[in-house]
Amino acid sequence: MTERFELIETPMKGLHLIQRQLLGDSRGFLQRLFCAEDLQMFGWNHPVAQINHTLTRERGSVRGLHMQKAPHAEDKLITCLRGEVWDVAVDMRAGSPTFLQWHAVHLIAKQACSYLIPAGFAHGFQTLTDDVEMLYCHSQPYVPQSEVGIHVLDPRLAISWPLPFTVQSEKDAATAWLPDDFAGVSI
Repeated sequence: MTERFELIETPMKGLHLIQRQLLGDSRGFLQRLFCAEDLQMFGWNHPVAQINHTLTRERGSVRGLHMQKAPHAEDKLITCLRGEVWDVAVDMRAGSPTFLQWHAVHLIAKQACSYLIPAGFAHGFQTLTDDVEMLYCHSQPYVPQSEVGIHVLDPRLAISWPLPFTVQSEKDAATAWLPDDFAGVSI
């Protein structure tokens, strides 16, 4: 725990929920979304290479599952700015004791939590409300040749999505299931 952040462990090594501390008064509040010095204690050891902001309009929409393989493997700090999501991380690390297991958190904008996802995990989410806004901090820039996509309905993962799907990109819908001999990614 730091002055601004509290670490909440998950069952997977390196995958954390970060509770942000709100400082408020009658005007409103201030919350620190990112602090390299504080987050280093929780495993973030890179500069921020890219920050992305998304808007997903329709409840039930699914984005993901995405990751980048080495040498562009990335840590992600995921924050819900508006609405609610079911946010999923899947361990794709070769040799990990939690290989191909997933962990999901319910991110709610007003609860001030972020999901710290280390390199070697695929990430995706489903919107639980309309007009969801998300903020992603990435430790590496996006490199299309290093992107790996995993189908969100892959039976080897058996992710329990909370809602029927309403919208998914053509690219994500066309993503293949993992091959039977998939042994993971090196990071």
